Amino acid sequence: MSNCAVVGINWGDEGKGRMVDLLTEQYDIVVRYQGGGNAGHTVINDKGKFALHLLPSGIFRAGVVNILGNGVALDPENLWKEIELVSSKGVPITPDNLKISERASLLLPWHRDLDELEENRLADRKYGSTKQGIAPFYSDKYQKKTVMAGELFDRAQLEAHLAELLEWKNLTLERVYGAERYTLEKLTEWLDEYGEKIKPFVCDTSEFIDAAAAEGKRIMFEAQLGTLRDIDFGIYPYTTSSNTLAAYAPIGAGCPAARVDNVIGVVKAYSTCVGEGPFVCELFGEEADKLRTAGAEYGAKTGRPRRVGPIDLVATRYGVKMQGASEVALTKLDVLSYMDEIPVCAAYKIDGVETGRFPFPSKLAEARPVIEYVEGWQCDISGVKEWDELPAAARAYVEYIESAINCPITYISVGAERESIIIREKQL
Repeated sequence: MSNCAVVGINWGDEGKGRMVDLLTEQYDIVVRYQGGGNAGHTVINDKGKFALHLLPSGIFRAGVVNILGNGVALDPENLWKEIELVSSKGVPITPDNLKISERASLLLPWHRDLDELEENRLADRKYGSTKQGIAPFYSDKYQKKTVMAGELFDRAQLEAHLAELLEWKNLTLERVYGAERYTLEKLTEWLDEYGEKIKPFVCDTSEFIDAAAAEGKRIMFEAQLGTLRDIDFGIYPYTTSSNTLAAYAPIGAGCPAARVDNVIGVVKAYSTCVGEGPFVCELFGEEADKLRTAGAEYGAKTGRPRRVGPIDLVATRYGVKMQGASEVALTKLDVLSYMDEIPVCAAYKIDGVETGRFPFPSKLAEARPVIEYVEGWQCDISGVKEWDELPAAARAYVEYIESAINCPITYISVGAERESIIIREKQL
């Protein structure tokens, strides 16, 4: 059996969803192993264009079982709304092709409230949260103060647990933020509306995965966001609140003993970033506007304009290392086709010293990009299907990146559609 993780190498928004959608024809199971509905995976295929937030990107493949693992921040309300939206486009979603771990904790309405309240309190020191409740949720989880999905099946125990949590949570809402209290009635009404709807999908997914593995089924682990948003190894504190690395995949998926045989790291052909925090290679003004427009760079969840810049080889090399990437998928190469010369962030300069090493987070504010330029190709490559058909300058750009990050680039996307892909043999 060969298992694979598809992960983000940079700040997120690299195009993981389109790669999972493409590659799932080779896999039997797709598992989201961390994160919540605070980011989106955009998928374009024969069924339409979708921005998925919680559903695994394998949901469009017939015969593929999609799992939300125990490491996910499970928001029943947003998940159900997403199920309804995707189903309305003719995509069947049933307990046969979507399963939710009984050990996944529920993101409750107060988590979203607390997220917004804290961002408002921080004012100009905010972290750039999407206000989907992710940080308060994971904080509660590690304080052992969340409700697991499996508790939905025992109403008496669930209400007793909620009453206990209410007493504690209302202290924070009232005394810290001066916000409205929650009542048990309000919470149980919400669970009646959304918890009951997702209950048919909840099961022991660890047992399911173990049985599938014993039968030789192939598993793909799907990450949310990227290396630089990892809670431990990212640009802390401007990170998400979970581990985005491939090494965490078996744990967050509910199969800790599983091996990850192959890690496909997804890298955009230029850099994008949604939210706050250091972004060394950032472009501004007209140059940024042109790149943002060419790449349609707006957040899938928030609609916020993404910050943009040239590919950052320092950050990308670091991301490849931390993810243990065995190969790279380079996305949106076609977007750069308008450029005469293509900028590349080849190194950082910190305290007057040039470095190719990704620094400790607190030093990033002092870092300045060292920009090099490579030749552009200035023609439409969106219809290209073979490596040898790419213009020489485009091939040179890919090879330049490949050499700098010391990882083979085996997939090159030249469009958002599933079939707009060049598959290349490993060169390193």
